[in-house]
Amino acid sequence: MVRVPSVAAPGFPRESVLEGARVTSDILRSVGVQDVRLLEMPSGYPAIFGETPAPAGMPTVLLYAHYDVQPAGVVEEWETPPFELTARPDGRLYGRGAADDKSGIAVHVAALRSFAGQFPVGLKVLIEGEEEFGNSLASYLPEQRDMFRADVVVVADAGNNHVGEPLLTTTLRGFASQVVEVRTLQGPVHSGGFGGPTPDALVALIRMIATLHDEQGNVAVKGMQSQPWRGSDIPEEEFRQLAGVLPGVDMIGSGSIASRVCASYSINVVGLDAPAVQGARNALIDVARARISVRVPPGRSGQEALELLTAHLKAVAPWNVQLAFSEAETGEGHAIATDGPAYIAAYKALQFAYGKEAAEMGSGGSIPLINAFAGVFPEAEIILWGAEDAAANIHAPNESVDPVEIERAALAEASFLAELAREQKVD
Repeated sequence: MVRVPSVAAPGFPRESVLEGARVTSDILRSVGVQDVRLLEMPSGYPAIFGETPAPAGMPTVLLYAHYDVQPAGVVEEWETPPFELTARPDGRLYGRGAADDKSGIAVHVAALRSFAGQFPVGLKVLIEGEEEFGNSLASYLPEQRDMFRADVVVVADAGNNHVGEPLLTTTLRGFASQVVEVRTLQGPVHSGGFGGPTPDALVALIRMIATLHDEQGNVAVKGMQSQPWRGSDIPEEEFRQLAGVLPGVDMIGSGSIASRVCASYSINVVGLDAPAVQGARNALIDVARARISVRVPPGRSGQEALELLTAHLKAVAPWNVQLAFSEAETGEGHAIATDGPAYIAAYKALQFAYGKEAAEMGSGGSIPLINAFAGVFPEAEIILWGAEDAAANIHAPNESVDPVEIERAALAEASFLAELAREQKVD
């Protein structure tokens, strides 16, 4: 799967993504999933769906992952070719999508293969083809309720902080993002002849961005308050190493690391349109643009965050500069219920596979489809786990996965399916 560059972003070869769909479909058929077919999505690439009916009296489990991946980025920043799965001396397997999320497909496939076609519960397998760019599946789900209806949804697009230390992800942050444009002049003008009284758009934008955080690095936008966090924490030194924070550079914000990542807002400038340093000329900037991204704690609205951000930027804009906002995106976070029978089975399965009790942890990232599942099937339990770990470097150069972690996660999933069937027989 990693050999197939299934990047569903605009401008990348469509045939490569369709090849990813074909390869994944063939693998699912090879482990006994019945009625495997492609589902054409309204906005782009097909999802793969297969189902095997439940034995009498048994629940149905939907297994989800995605076969599309992020672009490789700057190939020179990879130590090995991004689309060749490469084992390195550290024991990890490197390649784009090796963790996010072709490891999720591998976990499902290995778990299903262990049953040799005799599955203990009903199965529906859904592998998406545009999770990283788009997600028309969220609008497709409500239209096809009967097709996707299940008692339990297992999403293999997460993992553990440390290899061999099992976690269940129980919260996800939402997000809000938009481009803000600042204009001050009809065009660039000479900094010597006009610098001083003439407003520079880039300077104005920098001043606005600087107000998004206080001196400690906490988000300073009115209305964006942190939420309580009661789950596991992450030691600061460990987090520094995982994040690659340079020696001597301070961490920002207040509260525990986990509360800052899982239950607080964060704001980052993820893109900036301004003249490059190389070849820069002595001219005042007439227009500057930035994409500002907000992560939103579960229980708070992504749309509300977008409105709060917009109001803040308008209030702090200096010198009556002209503002424009565009390309807005939002998504909601989610707090997963953990008190149902499937969670009992999941904890037992993780104990069996890892040899130790699992903890609960939140994710600072977002998986918009979780809300879609919860909205369409509010009675279904949702399990979020997988083989990705904090060292996986997803979305970045040298993405990797630990193959032993794939084995443990697959063993946990196989045990989970068997445990669900045992519990149903007991009931």
